[in-house]
Amino acid sequence: MLARISQTDIRRERVDLSAVVHEILGRLQSEQPDRSVDLHIAEGVTCEGDSRLLEIAFANLLGNAWKFTAKRQDPRIEFGLTQDGQRSAFFVSDNGAGFDMAFAERLFGVFQRLHAADEFEGTGIGLATVQRIVRRHGGRIWANGAVERGATFYFTLDERSPGAAILRGGS
Repeated sequence: MLARISQTDIRRERVDLSAVVHEILGRLQSEQPDRSVDLHIAEGVTCEGDSRLLEIAFANLLGNAWKFTAKRQDPRIEFGLTQDGQRSAFFVSDNGAGFDMAFAERLFGVFQRLHAADEFEGTGIGLATVQRIVRRHGGRIWANGAVERGATFYFTLDERSPGAAILRGGS
């Protein structure tokens, strides 16, 4: 799948990211109906990009947030839009397991895991996949986190001009 993401043509179209996030989190909730997560989803956030690839990126980001908040008494996941200097950036944030910023450069490497496999399941390719999708859209991705205090992943799309990929941002 990682190779296909690097080779597939980008089909740019208007994408309602808020709707994508709602759909993915709805699927996660239906898989674990007894789990209660405080969800905050900015409404009306749209962009121009490849809807298939962006759904894969958000499935990975939100799946990680869902997974890494599983041991919290008060799990919280947020999606929104913020400013990174002159550019708008999307973000997915959680209050889960987090990570040590000293190892942040390893986050996007293939098969790089910052948590033990017996602690949290996964293959170690999700964030590498997200990074490739973001780069295919001309953007960049970065993260901030702290152990047991959560993580926030930020990304831009189409850095050729400020805000070029953002059509509209919600609150």
